[in-house]
Amino acid sequence: MSTKIKIAIIEDDASIVQMYQTKFEAEGYEVKTAGDGVAGLQLLQDFAPDVVLLDLMMPNMNGLDMLSKLRNAPGGREVRVIVLTNMGDTETATKVYKMAADDYIVKAEMTPSEVLGRVKDLLAKTR
Repeated sequence: MSTKIKIAIIEDDASIVQMYQTKFEAEGYEVKTAGDGVAGLQLLQDFAPDVVLLDLMMPNMNGLDMLSKLRNAPGGREVRVIVLTNMGDTETATKVYKMAADDYIVKAEMTPSEVLGRVKDLLAKTR
């Protein structure tokens, strides 16, 4: 791989960020992180990731608000977004998909390796 695939992790739980960052970097991805939606939007502008892993429950700006702002920004529909949350209810999942998220993962139901597999699947479909 000549240019590294870029992953942005927007998540306020430092232990979760560390776990996923370690997993993706070990696989050769370039990873940058932000702890809330406001910092996340700035990161997307500065870093231009290939895939965003987005938590919903965060301070300052939650993931739903961030996803809405992203999708309404110029070029924001092209960014691949996987919502990675512990909100496993159908209502939240439906709302996220209506907002054009590419995937929806409940953290407690998947290992980091399984999340990595979902990212690889998404990239394979969109390249």
